[in-house]
Amino acid sequence: MRRRTGVVVAGAVVVAVLGWSEWVNWRWSRALLGSGEGAVEVVVVLGFRNPQAAANVVNRWRVRAGLRSAAADGSRGTRVVFSGGAIGGAVAEARLMADYATSVLAFDGTVVLEDRSGTTWENVTNVIPLIEDADRIKIVSQPAHALKARAYLRRRRPDLAERLVRADDYRLGEWIAVKPLLALYGLWTLRGLTADKRKNSF
Repeated sequence: MRRRTGVVVAGAVVVAVLGWSEWVNWRWSRALLGSGEGAVEVVVVLGFRNPQAAANVVNRWRVRAGLRSAAADGSRGTRVVFSGGAIGGAVAEARLMADYATSVLAFDGTVVLEDRSGTTWENVTNVIPLIEDADRIKIVSQPAHALKARAYLRRRRPDLAERLVRADDYRLGEWIAVKPLLALYGLWTLRGLTADKRKNSF
């Protein structure tokens, strides 16, 4: 009886932790959005440290999330900007992601590379000239990282931040095995953002 109770309690804890991690990631994916409307859409995909000669698992997922974000609203001619320098490897993250998108996923849309950035702040700063003409801007990464980038864009260019719309970088059950760890890491990386910077509207 005691063993069965322990199993039930452990199961309840696991469910609670998974539910919490889904909830915080869901919230992050919908925070600091504007009300961008119009025909010109740009999707910005942020890179992840990549010492290998090909896109690693995180960057491959970010590319897939970026391409599905581009297709989410049925927009035609969406421009996809891959952002990331050669951090930890010989080839820029942007190049590795673009190669994966075009050669493996057969993406034939417009691709732009921003291959100098080494930090999230630099990602945001360096893509600004590439997104200034956009009516709708989507930033793609893991939800906490994308939220951090949106906060940086709001700080640098509030006018562009008003054009931010939700990307398709959160899906229920995706990355479920590691989502609690991602949630904890997200809380740590977002610790510098005050509550008013995390709210859902301007």
